[in-house]
Amino acid sequence: MERTCLAVILAAGDSTRMKASKSKVLHPVASRPMIAHVVEAVASAGISSVALVVGRNAEEVAKAASIGGVGIEAYLQQERLGTGHAVLAAREAIARGYDDILVTYGDVPLQTDGPLKAARQGLAEGSDVVVIGFHTDRPTGYGRLLVKDGELIAIREEKDATDAERAVTWCNSGLMAINGRKALDLLSRIGNANAKGEFYLTDLVEIARSLGGRVTAVDAPEIEMTGCNNRAELAVIERFWQERRRREMMLSGVTMIAPETVFLSYDTVIGQDALIEPNVVFGPGAVIESGAIIHAFSHIEGAHVSEGATVGPFARLRPGADLANGSKVGNFCEVKNGRIGEGAKVNHLTYIGDAVVGAGSNIGAGTITCNYDGVNKSETVIGENAFIGSNSSLVAPVTIGDGAYIASGSVITVDVPADALALGRARQEIKPGRATLLRERALAIKAAKKAKA
Repeated sequence: MERTCLAVILAAGDSTRMKASKSKVLHPVASRPMIAHVVEAVASAGISSVALVVGRNAEEVAKAASIGGVGIEAYLQQERLGTGHAVLAAREAIARGYDDILVTYGDVPLQTDGPLKAARQGLAEGSDVVVIGFHTDRPTGYGRLLVKDGELIAIREEKDATDAERAVTWCNSGLMAINGRKALDLLSRIGNANAKGEFYLTDLVEIARSLGGRVTAVDAPEIEMTGCNNRAELAVIERFWQERRRREMMLSGVTMIAPETVFLSYDTVIGQDALIEPNVVFGPGAVIESGAIIHAFSHIEGAHVSEGATVGPFARLRPGADLANGSKVGNFCEVKNGRIGEGAKVNHLTYIGDAVVGAGSNIGAGTITCNYDGVNKSETVIGENAFIGSNSSLVAPVTIGDGAYIASGSVITVDVPADALALGRARQEIKPGRATLLRERALAIKAAKKAKA
């Protein structure tokens, strides 16, 4: 029978060092609140029940943690009296009798399911408490994991450690798994007889051992255990996340010319043989199919780029942009809620908003779909193999038929039938010698202003 597990995620900190107007765990990593990354790691470890211990911005934190497929129950921690006290804020959930209780933190967004599964396995093998640790060549400030004969005998805080114990490089991450059948009894035995008068979760090591229980430790990569206390550390976490995800993508067949300049979102999808040039930013909801090319300095969010399509350089795809196979959106173009048909070209200096561009059509430089009248947004439909001349304005709602030709510089306000030529511009007039007159008049005005001054 599969073991049941409750994850208790501590996310009630005041975030003082973040100098922020919102809870620390709401700050984004890869365009997603860090608490959502933690819940995703928990879900990947096969845990579908979460007790979320919240404080500041409680409702917003609970909402951000709700990623689907995981049952979230929020418990408000009224006072901040240490990690042991925080876990007991979820007493009601713990008391339901899960096999495993996993304690983790909402400000450790790089954690993955591997160490969490290893900790649960330790419980399955008979440990009452399993501590997740990490090895580091910079152990200063961390509690050290002291192991003897395969068991964890103590977590020694640096201020209390001997010189020999300070030399230990296996450190406490704060993450822990507890035998669910004994969890409430163990947690209730934690005291606060210390300088700060707080209840420390780490005391469970000695408590469990004093009752004859087995305590062990498992290892996790140091990067995964990186916590966030201030904005400088948030930037470090973002860098680590980006480096990890870029590497995963490149190993799966994506080419990045300068990967350190490419920024991904948590849900970015890029297919095999796609090419990503330098300085590209992907916001949430971007899907890039196999063989697509994203040229430098492009920004893509909520958009779908199909196989063989090209984007940029210096292009912006906003939510709802959908580029079909072999289409092109070139330099200094913006597409919002627009479908670009197969083989269609929007080459440069163009805005396509709330529009459909048919297959094989060509949109000239400077074309604008005028989709907003100040109140409502309307759609522009351009048929297949149409030609829109440069510097044209298409005032929605309007339809351009298949094969139609729009003369450069036109303002189109009514529908254009298939294969028709439309001209929507004033007739040109020439006034011989008028330029000289205009210059002389301008110079006279300038001279008069100068004399008056």
